[in-house]
Amino acid sequence: MKPLDPRLMRYARSTRGFIGLAVVLGVITAVLVIAQARLLSDVIVSVTSEGASWSDVRDAVVAVAAIFATRAVIAWLAEVAAVRASARAKQQLREATLTHVLALGPAGPGAHSPGETAALITRGIDALDGYYARYLPQLVLAVIVPVAVLMTVLGQDLLSTLIIAVTLPLIPVFMILIGMYTKSQVDRQWSTLALLSGHFLDLVSGLPTLKIFGRAKSQVEAIRAIGDRYRSTTMGVLRVSFLSSLALELLATLSVALVAVSVGIRLAEGQITYPVALFVLLLAPEAYLPLRLVGQHFHAAAEGLGAADRLFTILELPVPVGGSVVLPDGRIRIVVSDLQVSYPQRPEPALDTATFTAEPGTVTAIVGGSGGGKSTLINALLGFASATGGTVHLEVDGMGTNLDEVDLAQWRRRIAWLPQRAHLAGSDLPDSPTVVDAITLRDATVSEDEVWRALTDAGIAAEIRAMPDGLHTRLRADGSGLSVGQMQRLSLARALLTPADVVLLDEPTAALDPSSEEAVVAAVRRLAQAGATVVVVAHRPALVEIADQVVRIDRPRAQNVAADFDANLPAAAETIRGVGW
Repeated sequence: MKPLDPRLMRYARSTRGFIGLAVVLGVITAVLVIAQARLLSDVIVSVTSEGASWSDVRDAVVAVAAIFATRAVIAWLAEVAAVRASARAKQQLREATLTHVLALGPAGPGAHSPGETAALITRGIDALDGYYARYLPQLVLAVIVPVAVLMTVLGQDLLSTLIIAVTLPLIPVFMILIGMYTKSQVDRQWSTLALLSGHFLDLVSGLPTLKIFGRAKSQVEAIRAIGDRYRSTTMGVLRVSFLSSLALELLATLSVALVAVSVGIRLAEGQITYPVALFVLLLAPEAYLPLRLVGQHFHAAAEGLGAADRLFTILELPVPVGGSVVLPDGRIRIVVSDLQVSYPQRPEPALDTATFTAEPGTVTAIVGGSGGGKSTLINALLGFASATGGTVHLEVDGMGTNLDEVDLAQWRRRIAWLPQRAHLAGSDLPDSPTVVDAITLRDATVSEDEVWRALTDAGIAAEIRAMPDGLHTRLRADGSGLSVGQMQRLSLARALLTPADVVLLDEPTAALDPSSEEAVVAAVRRLAQAGATVVVVAHRPALVEIADQVVRIDRPRAQNVAADFDANLPAAAETIRGVGW
């Protein structure tokens, strides 16, 4: 948590203009503070030692009142600018984070769970209000005002200048020491919130299953325990914030007292004049006030800064960037050679050395234990995961290039993809999307005959016809109301709807009954017969049985199980059963 993180200005561009405005207002404020102290000291000296009347000091009093009013207007302008800058910056941060998470693809933001990411983008970014509205303007004042006051006092009294110069840095030093402890508290708070968010998200997602098996109530204690931990860590952050404010107030008070004692003793001994002494005493607190407030506002904004720091770890994750080569039309041959994929947050490779060749018109089944890198392989073929070793070579009519040199947007348009966890993106569209909306993503060029053909190939046409409004049946949020198998087959129908040169399927028959599985397997085989290059992650023997080759991926090495499929099918099927089918 840096006092001013430059990454905020990079990802939230509106921060730059706001800091410029804050500097201008800070300079004006410093001038007004010095002018206010000068006028006040002159008025007090004139009345108390020279016996001046109201008419003598009226103009000066009016000027002091005008300065007070001007400072109030400047404070109001700074508040308005801070709120507006905060709103723009939060919008830019949200857009940048969401865009980056989507660009990262299925792998998502690495070690961050979906629940934690959602908490950061919502509550975490909202917590930056205190940073923009209070801390950042005060940080500018804490740089400008003390320097201006110190230079002014230097022209009046050297000893007071030395006292202020020596004691002034003590406040930032104590702020740093307290901030180091606060950082650990804030990190613990966000870790607990991330755990709570992830657990709650998993709980809500799996609530129907927990209810069926009578395990829903047992989660109450887990949620309560995590909630209590979050409450205690939040109170710990607040406790440190209040205690730090006390420490900074005490330090500033003692520093001002040193100046006052020095000035008072020398005034009594006649070593300093009354006007100078009074002017210095009025200015001294103004040197410490901005630093006291910046420490106070820093701890108030600590939650937002902690969230921003975690957001930046997501924004700095590298996004795979392809080249500019556009593949020509034609059937695509995929040659994977010693492919390795590692993620920055993980010490071990997610995929360690995979080698195989997927020919057009064939089905390549990827098998192996959980966590071996099968889904990572699919992400690498999609261009969402960069290879840390080996190559993915794409060939069309004998001419080819590596995947990292290909235009990824054009490459993905030639792929039909079904992820491991089916998601009906169309159900996130507004105004209650229908089944046909979820499958076509509201592409008006797709006819209903094509939709029915895809549904038939996916083995779900009969169930859609049985619905009250058929293709025009309204879906609830995220496809709720459909079974997992129906979601899987609808997603498969969407993948089958548009002819593709490459078909990537990640466990397409998971959660399906035998009859539905048979329909899906037949559809996969038809895709290969039509000339597509089909790569399918398989945990079920039915898919392995139709494969032209089986590639086993297990740590530490992935290897081709079968050059001769018939000879190796029993071993592959037995391996799949051992995984837990």
